[in-house]
Amino acid sequence: MGVDSGLPDFRGPEGFWRAYPPYRRLGLRFEELADPEHFDDDPELAWGFYGHRLALYRATVPHTGFQVLLGWSRRLPTQVFTSNVDGAFQTAGFGDDTVVECHGAIGTLQCTRPCSDATWSADGVEVQIDEDTMRARDPLPTCPRCGALARPNILMFGDGSWVPGAHAERMAAHRAWLRRHPEVAVVELGAGTAVPTVRRHAELASAASGRLVRINVREPEVRHGRGVGIAAGARDTLLALDGLLTDAWT
Repeated sequence: MGVDSGLPDFRGPEGFWRAYPPYRRLGLRFEELADPEHFDDDPELAWGFYGHRLALYRATVPHTGFQVLLGWSRRLPTQVFTSNVDGAFQTAGFGDDTVVECHGAIGTLQCTRPCSDATWSADGVEVQIDEDTMRARDPLPTCPRCGALARPNILMFGDGSWVPGAHAERMAAHRAWLRRHPEVAVVELGAGTAVPTVRRHAELASAASGRLVRINVREPEVRHGRGVGIAAGARDTLLALDGLLTDAWT
């Protein structure tokens, strides 16, 4: 979904390094940067990466495919389950109560200790970045409670200190919603196999109905259960499907 809005494709080191040449020089991959340990041993490196992404996501306008999904949600009971941390669904008009961000959100912060289970908005937080080195400049965000370094409220690789906060409540409500809608149709967009959280969830959610539409440029195959795979991008496929549905509804 994000790539069609102009965001970089982080899958594979080459795609990541094309977006961030300084990390190529350092030989650092996405998986190595998305590690909570950097907030302890090299906070300027950690906030250089996440501060740049925070600014990038704020400046990104969700593509028209989001509006297609929003239009469907006004006709049918709808839930969003996403591993994207960019907050694009809410920017496009979806309410927080309908969006489950299973890996957290970059627009929310938590303490690195953490000193509590509290999270807070990153609104107003601006991180200055040296674009040549991709390192953050002081001052870095801090916890308003204890003064320790803050970090994005994102589930990182090998992360034992992530604070689920409201995400856990939304996940519980989402599971209850699925129990009430066993015949749900699932539209899965761009969920790969490298980090298969969304892919597995989509397969389980559609297991009873067999109504899975997997839209994926690289990995459209439906190997488990029933469903349809479409080897294409999210925006163009959603627009095409919307045209078919509009004809059916009218």
